[in-house]
Amino acid sequence: MYLDCWLRPCRAIAYNASEMKLRNPENHSLPGHPAAGTLEFPEGFLWGVSTAAHQVEGGNDNNQWAAWEAAGRIRSGDTCGLACDWWRNAEQDFDLAQRMGINALRLSVEWSRVESEEDSWDLQALDRYKSALRSLHQRGIRPMVCLHHFTHPRWFEARGGFLGSNAIETFHRFAKRVVEELGELCEQWVTFNEPNVYGALGYVLGEFPPGRTGEIGAAVRVANAMARAHAQVYRTIHQLQANAQVGWAHNYVVFEAANHRSRLDRWTAALLSQLFNESFLAAVENGKLDFPLNLADGNVDEVKGTCDFVGLNVYSRFHVAFSAEKSAQLFADVFVPAHVPQGDSGVDKPYGEAYPEAIRAAVKRASRLGKPIYILENGVPDAQDRIRPWLIVNAARHLHSLIQEGHDIRGYFHWTLIDNFEWTEGWNLRFGLVALDPQTQQRTMRKSGELYSAIARANALSAAMIEQFCPPDETLRLTG
Repeated sequence: MYLDCWLRPCRAIAYNASEMKLRNPENHSLPGHPAAGTLEFPEGFLWGVSTAAHQVEGGNDNNQWAAWEAAGRIRSGDTCGLACDWWRNAEQDFDLAQRMGINALRLSVEWSRVESEEDSWDLQALDRYKSALRSLHQRGIRPMVCLHHFTHPRWFEARGGFLGSNAIETFHRFAKRVVEELGELCEQWVTFNEPNVYGALGYVLGEFPPGRTGEIGAAVRVANAMARAHAQVYRTIHQLQANAQVGWAHNYVVFEAANHRSRLDRWTAALLSQLFNESFLAAVENGKLDFPLNLADGNVDEVKGTCDFVGLNVYSRFHVAFSAEKSAQLFADVFVPAHVPQGDSGVDKPYGEAYPEAIRAAVKRASRLGKPIYILENGVPDAQDRIRPWLIVNAARHLHSLIQEGHDIRGYFHWTLIDNFEWTEGWNLRFGLVALDPQTQQRTMRKSGELYSAIARANALSAAMIEQFCPPDETLRLTG
């Protein structure tokens, strides 16, 4: 397998000259050519990191994910434990982020801490979040707060989660209280993180709680309920905060037909993209859903236009082949070829193809909304830093070229700062710029952390970085 070291990672994007789609191959000032020199980003560009409460805080035992863990559903058999110990001492990592030159940090509020019992509010928990936000401001780091990052209280789950009859009103009440308490310390809000992932993995693939499988209609209804909840919260935040910016974090995946000559492979890949990438996104753009998303509870008129920015979480490309044996998965065989660049594997399957070019596809789709764009997650599980440096440099190169083309991209948030507890994989997958020993809580800066720090401090990619991570005989492919 190529990519056995990160000094020659760009073989992953080597193409024959006939396949390249450069507008002017003789122009050596094109983004991505090593001779182009330093690639500078706009003043005020955000170089951030993203986190999630359950994955970093430790001691969250009153949400549905803690119940999932207690039921033995974590593939690695790990337990979250202290996680990264942020509930007691997030500030140590805020200090680290400041030293790295990071100027933005996205975190989430753990609903089950704030409202452990319905309509019973924990003021100490709210004070802890206020303290964390103040600490970020003191270090010159802009906070962005997410209101739902996969977790919610057990009592909410017991009532059906977002399929419950009062789910939208219940989430709205929680979000309103949080914004009332924290609004003076935060201007940028993410209502939901990856509602499409939440629905697909919780109701179709059974990998997230509640662990249901094959219920595509339920997944669509969940996503639509979250979209309507997002719209209500969007309007309420603007009533409470005139200067607020509100969006959501949308996971975008490239689904590639395994055989482009196969009409069935192309159809299956397009169907998966429609179901996964367009749910929620189309609701915000148009207030309506196209087939087949409109077959289950498709009334989302009130969602149209309810965002001030689009957050994009972009990681992978998956290859798709039609399979008559997989009717429960829409006849789709989704896989990662062995020869493509990828990070560390999950316990029982690959995580996905590491594909920086997915950023280009995601940005072009999101640009149709006419709103500023933030890449709110991008990264790769890579304990040994085999390809993470390559990923960071090439993601940044795609961002630079997209900005030059006129796309309004305001920031890039890497996933993540510190190795954290990775949902169904536990401690098996390591996404951090900084390595963590969860037993001792010792932190060790990775080479990729040093690289990201250099980029953030300079607000630029240097010619040396480009030359190192993409040798002269290889060129960034700009598609679309």
